[in-house]
Amino acid sequence: MTSSIRTQKSFLLFYCEEMRELAEQVVACNDDIELGPVSWRTFADGFPNLFILNADTIQSESRHAAFLASFSSPSVIFEQLSIIYALPKLSISSFTLILPFFPTGTFERMEDEGDVATAFTLARLLSNIPISRGGPASLVIFDIHALQERFYFGDSVLPCFESGIPLLKSRLQELPDSQNITIAFPDDGAWKRFYKQLQHFPMIICNKVREAEQRIVRIKEGDPKGRHVVIVDDLVQSGGTLIECQKVLADHGAAKVSAYATHGIFPNKSWEKFQPDNGEGPQHGLGHFWITDSCPLTVKAVKDRRPFEILSLAGSIASALQI
Repeated sequence: MTSSIRTQKSFLLFYCEEMRELAEQVVACNDDIELGPVSWRTFADGFPNLFILNADTIQSESRHAAFLASFSSPSVIFEQLSIIYALPKLSISSFTLILPFFPTGTFERMEDEGDVATAFTLARLLSNIPISRGGPASLVIFDIHALQERFYFGDSVLPCFESGIPLLKSRLQELPDSQNITIAFPDDGAWKRFYKQLQHFPMIICNKVREAEQRIVRIKEGDPKGRHVVIVDDLVQSGGTLIECQKVLADHGAAKVSAYATHGIFPNKSWEKFQPDNGEGPQHGLGHFWITDSCPLTVKAVKDRRPFEILSLAGSIASALQI
């Protein structure tokens, strides 16, 4: 009888400048991961002038390579795609793209003739990453917003869909009132997405109802009275629905209200809407607002601001690279 010992893959982790801090944390999680240097320069006309340092060494050692991307705006996507397309051609053993937040598709509704699905366009671009010596590229995404988007990718990449919920569960276990937690979902969509991962908690499901010209959040199922209620969703933009959900939970007797979103997007500084409760109760604010570091520009803005707390994806990314 023979036994097989699984060996750790040795990775070079390349990254865009926005993701430098997260990349350094990933490396700190695993001794078999090293940072890969890229020179991010521009020509006089503003187009990228890029250079992968030590490319000859990478070729001779046949290392596994990964790239940690942030498509925070259309202006930074092209330069990163240029590196993403170049790395698999350096005779590497395999290539993994880590795109924690897949940004397109959060508002898209294909309702009228002429609507353009930019999420599908981005998926097509990523589906054409060149094949490396080890085969098709792997693509790691956390809590993709529209579940149907996982079917947008072609057969030439291997999507791997991860979740930030395990980080939330670990954090909730550390709270002094961990036995008094109830999970609330702002709508049926969030419940369908996450209830299986959180089913050992009591649950509340909210929904939006239209009254005259207003859309009002109501509790559809569950009872928040006396509980520390944690509102869970995959992302937050303006935060309007989340705040309305907080108010209705407070009105129905919640002892404390906190929130979690894997992706804190917060356009136009909408994070400024969220205030800490300062121990005065959920009518005054949130006890905690947990987000991951999938959106680095948001992390930079809120990391020292209560009630926000950052749950790092570094360990999850390091583990995903070894799959």
